[in-house]
Amino acid sequence: MKDFLLIDDHEIVRSGVKTVLLELFKPCQIFEASNEKEALEQLKARKYDLIIMDVQMPDTDSAGLLKNIKIKTPTARVLVFSMSAENLYAKRFMKLGAMGFVTKNSGLSELIKAINLALNNRKYISETFAEILAGEVGDEKSNNPFETLSSREFEIVSLIIHGKSLNEISDLLAIHSSTVSTHKSRLFEKLGVKNLPELLELARVFNLNFSV
Repeated sequence: MKDFLLIDDHEIVRSGVKTVLLELFKPCQIFEASNEKEALEQLKARKYDLIIMDVQMPDTDSAGLLKNIKIKTPTARVLVFSMSAENLYAKRFMKLGAMGFVTKNSGLSELIKAINLALNNRKYISETFAEILAGEVGDEKSNNPFETLSSREFEIVSLIIHGKSLNEISDLLAIHSSTVSTHKSRLFEKLGVKNLPELLELARVFNLNFSV
């Protein structure tokens, strides 16, 4: 019997993936978490054949969570399933140890393919991500300024683009508003932008989709 852990703040997403897993793997046990705290509790309870996690969730440092998982259980198989920008997040999370990055816009067949590959200790790379990697061959350094941001700055820039205020970001990420302000100033400097319109334009230039 296989054990799966679904980490996603949207119940409807967890329910959909759960239905797929129950159909593919009979019998199996499926455990759920909606944020980092719940995920850590589930991870203490047992080991899993596969962990499927989102990128952007309230009260969650997803990159930090993945690092934690890989440190405590190096052999853990983790698949990222997210609406976050593949061209921005896939490389970062796969470097941290994820078996693959599947966008929620993908068809069901792609998700099933990724799950089966991960369970067989093989990496899943989408055609889109493969093209991104191929385009970087020979480049000494990526010219995408968003790749210079830290994991926390990634989260904050996404929320800013969604129109969230500093106080709203503070509440969502459970950090002090002054810390958010510091991160905002630093990431604006790194990106070379002075205001939100310039940030939005830069995001468009690099074809970033920050949907969640």
